[in-house]
Amino acid sequence: MSKQIKWNFEADFLQACNCDYGCPCEFSAPPTRGNCEGMVAWQIKRGNYGGVKLDGLGLGFAVKWPKAIHEGNGTAAVFVDEKASAEQRDALLQIASGKAGGLPFEIIVTTFSKILDPQFVPFQFNFNGKNSSVKVGNAITVALEPIKNPVTGDEESVRVEHSTGFIFKSAECTSSAKMEIHAGELNYSWPHKAGFVTTVKYGN
Repeated sequence: MSKQIKWNFEADFLQACNCDYGCPCEFSAPPTRGNCEGMVAWQIKRGNYGGVKLDGLGLGFAVKWPKAIHEGNGTAAVFVDEKASAEQRDALLQIASGKAGGLPFEIIVTTFSKILDPQFVPFQFNFNGKNSSVKVGNAITVALEPIKNPVTGDEESVRVEHSTGFIFKSAECTSSAKMEIHAGELNYSWPHKAGFVTTVKYGN
């Protein structure tokens, strides 16, 4: 067997889904609506896959599961930054597919029964705390905003600390002012639902 290539990256990360604020999945509880429809995106600040540098590249998923994530049978669309070279594209696909090992990808891929062909598209990130946003080609548009107090309208400041989490260990909880996905059979819009923004470090 060939030796597995070592990889790691540090990235700014955002996530949005159809659950209510905070997302019960972070607490090992069933998703708010019984199913999951969402997205995740990483803007890699620095990273390597063997000798291949990954600095500055974007990676994203649009995803859905008919029940809770751990019950499987999910569908995923994978997006890789169009400015990645052929080597970088291959590296990111090896990582995203779980074939390179390492969390969170090697766990997440086990919950998919269908993975659509990867798309190589432009990523437009704006990381600004709870007001972060991303546009991934024409497939994903997400704009986060602070959760508002329902009585006063004031902005709330809420964090999740998830020491056993494998997507993130700590994140700001947000609302998705906009969350639209148009990626083949994945088509949904869930504004004003759960969002998160943080930085992550992964590797194998």
